[in-house]
Amino acid sequence: MTRWAMVADLERCVGCQTCTAACRHANATSPAVQWRKVLDIEAGSFPNVNRTFVPVGCQHCADPPCMHVCPSTATRQRPDGIVTIDYDICIGCAYCDVACPYQARFKVTKEDFAYREGAMQNELEREDLARLGVAQKCTFCSDRIDFGIANGLTPGSDPRASPACVNACIADALHFGDLDDANSNVSRLLRSHKNFRMHAELSTEPGFYYLYDKAAAAPAPDIPPALADARAGRIRSRGVEPWHQKHWDWKAAANFLCGGAGTGLLGAVAAVGLSGTPVLLPGLVALALVACGLGMLMFKIGRPLRFLYVMRQPRRSWMTREAWVAAVLFPLAFAALWFGSRTALATAAVLGLIFLFCQGMILEQSKGIPAWRNPRVIPLLMATGLAEGCGLFLLLALLLPALSAAAPPVAIALIVLATMRLWAWWRYLGALECEGTPTRTLEIFTACRAWFFVAGFALPTALVALGLILPVAGAALFALAGLSVFATGWAIKFILITRAAYNQGFALPHTPIRGSGIPGPAVKPGWTSP
Repeated sequence: MTRWAMVADLERCVGCQTCTAACRHANATSPAVQWRKVLDIEAGSFPNVNRTFVPVGCQHCADPPCMHVCPSTATRQRPDGIVTIDYDICIGCAYCDVACPYQARFKVTKEDFAYREGAMQNELEREDLARLGVAQKCTFCSDRIDFGIANGLTPGSDPRASPACVNACIADALHFGDLDDANSNVSRLLRSHKNFRMHAELSTEPGFYYLYDKAAAAPAPDIPPALADARAGRIRSRGVEPWHQKHWDWKAAANFLCGGAGTGLLGAVAAVGLSGTPVLLPGLVALALVACGLGMLMFKIGRPLRFLYVMRQPRRSWMTREAWVAAVLFPLAFAALWFGSRTALATAAVLGLIFLFCQGMILEQSKGIPAWRNPRVIPLLMATGLAEGCGLFLLLALLLPALSAAAPPVAIALIVLATMRLWAWWRYLGALECEGTPTRTLEIFTACRAWFFVAGFALPTALVALGLILPVAGAALFALAGLSVFATGWAIKFILITRAAYNQGFALPHTPIRGSGIPGPAVKPGWTSP
């Protein structure tokens, strides 16, 4: 077998960005895109300062999270380990972007040229319209590799069969070759040097290795950082700290907001419908909410005319599973409401719970966003959706007298679900604090603690208790409690998707030892300590 890999020698890289320029020239990428880029990291404080240049890009993981989440099967892995994208079937949902822990994927929605006045002749001749609106990334110059193999050349040794960035490197810092060949250049380098892989704790098994010292070198002295370093943590870097993901905006958040509230309302409608209460109108409202959330995704994806391709990957992608559940849920629920079938409506409510679970799994599978990939986000989303559904039912009960008899038990269920939601929220925040997370994410969530407790639990509990004591004003008090729970649920989910979603950033567990021989500190800026 063949397993292509790239090796970067951190002791050699000088940060000249020649590999970045060569990659852009070879692949005709947009000015806004860098398939191969070099990070500039400065760690420590005088006199113990380390500066390291780190080439990054697609890591061509052995277990690529981007491939697992892709709903259209556009992202695939070749037998030689190279991860590719089929531009002709990618829908541009950017799910792979939030699933990638290495910020290696890009999505460009319009033509972008170097000069505002217009495209240069070479840009016009090389512009690839198939890349607009879809995901794109480094391919290890697979076309050059395939050409070389077809002509009896050795990738990594012969320039005509090697990636452009490797050929262009002026410091001989980048190397490419076959890991499964014990005599290849990369295999020899890895045996003779200490090395690491970025974000190895995520178990993606990257195909990109970093060398930082000779394997035979004596262990570096374990010198603790100076007190000033420990307190200040002075790190000057470019593009290293976690930054906010930019592809899942309010349109993507609308699916989680409307989908969660709609399926929660459908569950409340199904429970109330067992008593014989007419639930046609609130049931239709529930379906309309779910449809609205899914419909907003049409305005988010880069290639909306390919939306049916989202159904292609039920074996792996939770986005595809969500779509398949919705495809069964809508006709079944509508028929159950129209014909008044309690059994069918209960079945539809169960499908709604599965839909809600799929939404939680969509976030949990996003390995590139630490706030999403925590498993405790799933019970938080499910409890929030169910509580929102009860809250919406109480609002409808104020407007529809036929539902008023069911309001007291639903109000009690609202408080039970609000309690479960608060418990899930605390456990979720506790997990983030214990395991470590981007600092900005934790700051945003910490600012939500007080108002979420008051408006999401304390206030609605008091209103429901008062409504049970004063039946005359019960409907209005229950509706206010429902509104409070519903609004706080939408607010916290909106914050989770659009404000707290900072990506993984970059981290170096080792930095090269230079000068006096004092080891540089591990670098992971912008993170809280676990």
